[in-house]
Amino acid sequence: MKISDILQERKDPFLSFEIIPPARGRSAREIYEIIDELIEFKPPFIDVTSHAADSYFIEQDNGTFTRHIKRKRPGTIGLCAAIKYRYQLEAVPHLLCQGFTKQETEDALIELNYLGIDNVLAIRGDQLQYQKAHPMGREANEHALDLVKQISNMNRGKYLEDILDADESDFCIGVGGYPEKHPDAPSKNADIRYLKKKVDAGAQYIVTQMFFHNQDYYDFVAQCREAGITVPIIPGIKLVTRKTQLRSLPHAFSVNIPDELVKSLELAETSHERAEIGIKHALEQCEDLLNNGVECLHFYIMQDVRLVKQVARLLNIS
Repeated sequence: MKISDILQERKDPFLSFEIIPPARGRSAREIYEIIDELIEFKPPFIDVTSHAADSYFIEQDNGTFTRHIKRKRPGTIGLCAAIKYRYQLEAVPHLLCQGFTKQETEDALIELNYLGIDNVLAIRGDQLQYQKAHPMGREANEHALDLVKQISNMNRGKYLEDILDADESDFCIGVGGYPEKHPDAPSKNADIRYLKKKVDAGAQYIVTQMFFHNQDYYDFVAQCREAGITVPIIPGIKLVTRKTQLRSLPHAFSVNIPDELVKSLELAETSHERAEIGIKHALEQCEDLLNNGVECLHFYIMQDVRLVKQVARLLNIS
C-alpha cells in the first residue's frame, strides 16, 4: 500500500519509525528485535536508511594521518523485503544521490519493483569525504530533485536507456523537508521553492528532519501551504537523552535544541534523570502536535528504542 494512500485513508493518528541497517558483518537479528519491540504500536510503515561509502582518517604514531575507505552499509533492500513479508508492513527504503550512480539507482528501483515494494524516500544524502570514481559513461544524480525525476520517469516507463514497451513502475515518492532550513539553502524561502519543485516533479509526501521547537514545524507547514505545496507533511521526532547529543545532533543535522532542554540535560546527574527529561520533552512535543491535527508522528530510532517505546505508550496510540 502506498504511503500517500495510508495518509489519506487513516482516520486516527498513528506512529511510524525509521531504522538503520546493521553494520557490515552484523546479523539482521538485531533489527528484527527492534521491530519486534515496535510492532505493538501497529506502525503502517517503517523507513530503512541507506548509506554510501565514505572515508575516515586514522592518526599514526608519527603524527601523520592515513585515509581509509569505509564501505557502504549494506542491507537496505533486503531488510525492506524482510519487513514487508515477515511483518506485513510497508517498508520505505531511502534512495540517495550521494555515492550512487543513476544506473545503480535504476537497478535498485527495478529490484524493489520486483519485490513489490511500492514506496521510496528520495534524498540527496550527506556530503561525503570520499567520492568514488564513476565508470565511463555513468553519472550520479546531483540533487534530490534529479532523483525524484528519475523515479518519476520510471513510473512513466522511461528508463535510462531507450527500452521498447518498457513496463511502468508505480512508486510512491517521499522527500525530506527541513523546518529549520536545509543547511545548504541560502534562505528559508529558497528552500521552500526547491521543495515545491520536488513535489511538482512527483513527490507525494514529505517527512521532516527532526526538530525540537514545534513552532518551527508549524511555520514550515504554513510556508509550504502558502507556496502551493499540498502533500502531507509528516513531522520527524527524535529523543534527546544524552549530553553528547547536545553537540552531535546540531553538528550532524543543523538543528537547534531548546535552551531549557539543554540546561536540564546538562544539570542532570544521572543517565536515568536525562532519559526522563528527554522523554518528557518528546511527550509534550508529540501531544502538542497531535492536538494540532498531525496525523502521523515519525520517530527516528537509533539506540533509543526502549525510550521511544515509553513515549509511544504514554501517547496511547495504536
